[in-house]
Amino acid sequence: MQTKTARVKSEGDLPGTRLLDITVLAGGPSTERDVSLAGGKSVCEALRRIGHSVVLSDIEPSDLSALDQHADFVFIVLHGEFGEDGTVQAELDRRGLPYSGCGAASSRLAMDKVEAKRRFEKAGIKTPPYVVVDRDKARSLGSRFKTPAVVKPIAAGSSVDTNIVYKPYSLEKAAMHVSSRYGSALVESYIDGPELTVGILGKVALPVCEIRTQREFYDYQAKYVDEDTEYLLDIDLPAALLERVQELSVMAHQALGCEVFSRVDWRVDAKTMEPYILEINTIPGFTTHSLFPKAANHAGLDFDTPCQRIIELSMRCHRRPCAASHFANRTPVK
Repeated sequence: MQTKTARVKSEGDLPGTRLLDITVLAGGPSTERDVSLAGGKSVCEALRRIGHSVVLSDIEPSDLSALDQHADFVFIVLHGEFGEDGTVQAELDRRGLPYSGCGAASSRLAMDKVEAKRRFEKAGIKTPPYVVVDRDKARSLGSRFKTPAVVKPIAAGSSVDTNIVYKPYSLEKAAMHVSSRYGSALVESYIDGPELTVGILGKVALPVCEIRTQREFYDYQAKYVDEDTEYLLDIDLPAALLERVQELSVMAHQALGCEVFSRVDWRVDAKTMEPYILEINTIPGFTTHSLFPKAANHAGLDFDTPCQRIIELSMRCHRRPCAASHFANRTPVK
């Protein structure tokens, strides 16, 4: 990759910004394709306002031609499989293209909910009690695991095929369905209480956001279809609890080796007020209505600023050994 000569910035650009040729990757094969395309468009608009030269590319595993064009930097706005499971990151590493956010290894780890739970537990972060079952073990699950419980795939996004069940028979049925479709199922104890999420930018936790939905939980419909889902940033919970969730979110981000940014999801037990981590999203949504930008805005950052900060942090990151020479001498993100 050739080194790009920095362009003269116009008034209104972010101070100290080196302007780049950037490819924004969006679309992809997952169930979150439409959200990804919308987020990619929003990121493109933000980066162009800053002054970068930007191309939005709809990419698929079977068509990687978007990566053949010249770019100083690749901004990934892909969700779910291919985008968050480390696949596209590994390909960008192979090509020596600097990109946004987590590397291939931490992306794969965050996508694997079971291995992520093991890392959380090792770091001393509570996560709901769980078991992993295949179709055969699912048949007797009702007598071995208390309900209510949550049944979900080990590696899938958007809460697809995730169910809350209240009776042993329903637990076995749901576990058999998920394990039949995905090979195995993750079964967790259901934590009844507020649902919280915390964005991480660099090593700093953004304000805590509480999610309230009319549904049993924040499922696909609540995320992308319902118009009555509430996202609260002025939260009626103890300040000490919110601060603790922020601190634990940074710990969880680091426990998986995540870099630059992520979003950490929690449930708080309504009786004990104890927080339990659910998972980490390594590429949060980037529409103007998404949780990560909302939290950043509540912290006083307009939509453009986190986008630029993600680029700067990613470019400084030390992890990509095969990156182009003018990015080779990086120091760890502070």
